Amino acid sequence: QVQLVESGGGLVQAGGSLRLSCAASGRTFSSYVMGWFRQAPGKEREFVACITRSGSATYYIDSVKGRFTISRDNAKNTVYLQMNSLKPEDTAVYYCYASRLFGRISIGEIDYWGQGTQVIVSS
Repeated sequence: QVQLVESGGGLVQAGGSLRLSCAASGRTFSSYVMGWFRQAPGKEREFVACITRSGSATYYIDSVKGRFTISRDNAKNTVYLQMNSLKPEDTAVYYCYASRLFGRISIGEIDYWGQGTQVIVSS
């Protein structure tokens, strides 16, 4: 069992930055691919980014490439999402996840979810 707790969301102006954190419980953190989904109001939850177990590779959706950076610290059981140059369309609840699969996966391929953290980007 893995429990995920996100933090770091908030209200920021367009062009600003936020850093999301996701702390995991349990001893098996490094055995999972970690990543982030987001869900904007009235929209389906969408994949954002993921990182391999070792942190050696990452994957992003096109709309966040060059602006978001995912990283992990296996010693701290934590995954991060650094979000720069934020846009109003980035407004969403951001969910951390753990999966055994790397890449742009679907919701059904997620093993564990966090509870979500709200990000609001004002114009």
